[in-house]
Amino acid sequence: MIIAQNTLKTGKFVTVKQEKQTTGQVKIITENGKRYLELSPDFSTAKGPDVQVILHRNSQIGVNPQQNEYFNVASLKSFEGGQRYLIPDYVNINDFKSVGIWCREFNVTFAFASI
Repeated sequence: MIIAQNTLKTGKFVTVKQEKQTTGQVKIITENGKRYLELSPDFSTAKGPDVQVILHRNSQIGVNPQQNEYFNVASLKSFEGGQRYLIPDYVNINDFKSVGIWCREFNVTFAFASI
């Protein structure tokens, strides 16, 4: 089976909330006609409740993003290590300039990566 993979965007995480240190990289890829957001194997972030992976319209994300500024991709699967999230076909990734790690419960951005 041949897997056709193409990297569309990449970025490196920058911590926003100092006590929520986040490291690693993110990339958006296409694979067999589907788009995925991938966190690198060296990804690590602080633990928190209801942590989400978001696409944001701006290249930098403030501590408390507004609801109309982002698309919620999925709940974070793990606080460390490589992981992959499917981006729905209806989402235009060109509308978004960064990926965020965000706590929905307290509306606090842990980190972002400009893409």
